[in-house]
Amino acid sequence: MNDAAPAPTPAPAPRKRARVRAPELIGKGGWLNTGGKDLTLADLRGKCVVVDFWTFCCINCLHVLDELRELEEKHRDTVVIIGVHSPKFVHEAEHAAVVDAVERYQVHHPVLDDPELATWKQYAVRAWPTLVVIDPEGYIVAQHAGEGHAHAIARLVEELEAEHEAKGTLRRGDGPYVAPEPVAGALRFPGKALLLPSGNLLVSDTTRRQLVELAADGESVVRRVGSGERGFAGDSFSEPQGLALLPDGRVVVADTVNHALRVYDSATGHVETVAGTGRQWWQGSPTSGPALEVDLSSPWDVAWWQGRVWIAMAGVHQLWTWDPEAGTVEVAAGTTNEGLLDGPAAEAWFAQPSGLAAAGDRLWIADSETSALRYVEAGEDGYVVKSAVGTGLFDFGHRDGDAAQALLQHPLGVTALPDGSVAVSDTYNHALRRYDPATGQVSTLATDLREPSDAVLVGEDIVVVESARHRLTRLRLPEEAVRVDAVAHRTQRAATEVAAGTLRLDVVFQAPTGQKLDTRYGPSTRLLVSSTPPGLLADGEGAGTDLFRDLVLNPDVTEGVLHVSAMAASCDDDPANEYPACHVHQQDWGVPVRVTAEGASRLPLVLAGMDAEG
Repeated sequence: MNDAAPAPTPAPAPRKRARVRAPELIGKGGWLNTGGKDLTLADLRGKCVVVDFWTFCCINCLHVLDELRELEEKHRDTVVIIGVHSPKFVHEAEHAAVVDAVERYQVHHPVLDDPELATWKQYAVRAWPTLVVIDPEGYIVAQHAGEGHAHAIARLVEELEAEHEAKGTLRRGDGPYVAPEPVAGALRFPGKALLLPSGNLLVSDTTRRQLVELAADGESVVRRVGSGERGFAGDSFSEPQGLALLPDGRVVVADTVNHALRVYDSATGHVETVAGTGRQWWQGSPTSGPALEVDLSSPWDVAWWQGRVWIAMAGVHQLWTWDPEAGTVEVAAGTTNEGLLDGPAAEAWFAQPSGLAAAGDRLWIADSETSALRYVEAGEDGYVVKSAVGTGLFDFGHRDGDAAQALLQHPLGVTALPDGSVAVSDTYNHALRRYDPATGQVSTLATDLREPSDAVLVGEDIVVVESARHRLTRLRLPEEAVRVDAVAHRTQRAATEVAAGTLRLDVVFQAPTGQKLDTRYGPSTRLLVSSTPPGLLADGEGAGTDLFRDLVLNPDVTEGVLHVSAMAASCDDDPANEYPACHVHQQDWGVPVRVTAEGASRLPLVLAGMDAEG
């Protein structure tokens, strides 16, 4: 018999990682949520730093903000999340707009305003959102693009904590976040409004997570609905947006961050959930079925049309419907691909549809990321999607005249007018615009609004939701248009220089520690490639299951945009676990490219991990 104590089990060796020194964080807009202090990476030494490259127009970025909240809370003494605001639209480069967005979306960590994309370029970022993890010694150890990475980053943080605790390079304690002073007022970043049968107005008070009923004057508060606390139980909402009146007088609410539809009965004050589970929809989830059993994704607006509630499902670039009598939901239009493509509803592409308005045989749509006004109408073979104004993801501005060349900038709302025309809440142009189908002309009805997100007709007036002024503004519908000097813009990201001929596309994906690709039901990865203009690619378009592809560039086209959509599913790698936890990682890239003699022959896009060849 041996009485000696057993030898202790050796601690696992630290995981070997590629490490790259992190570039400094710089941005002309300066820092928010730091109490006025400028931060450097040296100030963050000893902490695990997660840098979140985001822009406030991007629904995927808003999803990631919510994904990071649990990590932010659980590892508050070791992790510092830094938001780097990297604008897509011209309006997003305005410092005041970034300040508003940080409050609107309740960002509780320091944010660097980088209007010129300086830090974006230093970190070679190619997509919104992108997350970069920096270890306590100031080295980049991982990069993730898109949504669904919170679990992987949480595991990595735990590894880094253990590793740097042992090395003595981990510094615990409070981070640099300083909360701003709260602001009083009846509304805070209201989203949408609805005229009630009583003549009062119901408003989604988005940031305060409530509905507010206002008297007919649009100012006096009659009642507030909802606890005001983030949640899904009872009468709690989470950043509600769209409102629509049902035939029975109740109101359906797009409860955006809860990924659900709720119904509010103003007679009883009762709130109930009618669609959604509270979980976000992911690729592979059901797209139809009993409404309370199917996941939704950031419903942004709702409208009653043709006997059903139509849903602008911003999170997956689709339109869905809810049938109250059958108690079911289903996809009505869109493929989940992000872009502007007209045609049969099942084949159309949208980009964050955010506003709906029913008008006879048409359902009008504010398609925000394509800066477009679009509509659905019934054809002989089913529903068809058409565009009235807008050309795609990269062109926007403020230009009136013929609809074929008119420009909007990230509109969030649309309102049917009595004469058959349509008012557009042209959010990032701070304007109310008008499109007349009879003449094909676009005009401007009003300017000097602050991020208008919706408008509702009240008699001969139109009441505009001025989201960033936290109020409703009543306007008399003008007989003549306002003259505005025309401006046109394109996104300011620099084009990637590529060589002529064959371009190797590599989507880099490394499964998180303790996980493997989920191949139980077939391929666990998906890659979809297209281009603008369509002639940019001579070969390589279409869908496949490999995360790499050889693209052949058309020698007659020297510049354009590559659209790449990638998805990978991973599950816990534990044979003893009969029901392993699984996660979907997905991202869409729009990569501007220019063909040059010195251009690269390989295009790496990091979905998760580090590019070994970079």
